[in-house]
Amino acid sequence: MFILVLLIGLVFSPIAGIMSFLITYKEYEHHYPGKKEPLRLALEAAIFTFAFFMIASAVIGLFLTRIY
Repeated sequence: MFILVLLIGLVFSPIAGIMSFLITYKEYEHHYPGKKEPLRLALEAAIFTFAFFMIASAVIGLFLTRIY
């Protein structure tokens, strides 16, 4: 069960990170004159989102493994 949930996390976490990057970059590019700062902030948001969903899927996988 843990492996299945981790595989699901490996598939959907990068998608969540990419979507977070795109949304954040598009929003921040309206507020900053240069492209460097929005790019850095969007990359931070993408990394955080990826890490959050990977950790969440691992915790859920461990929790479900202990239940079943």
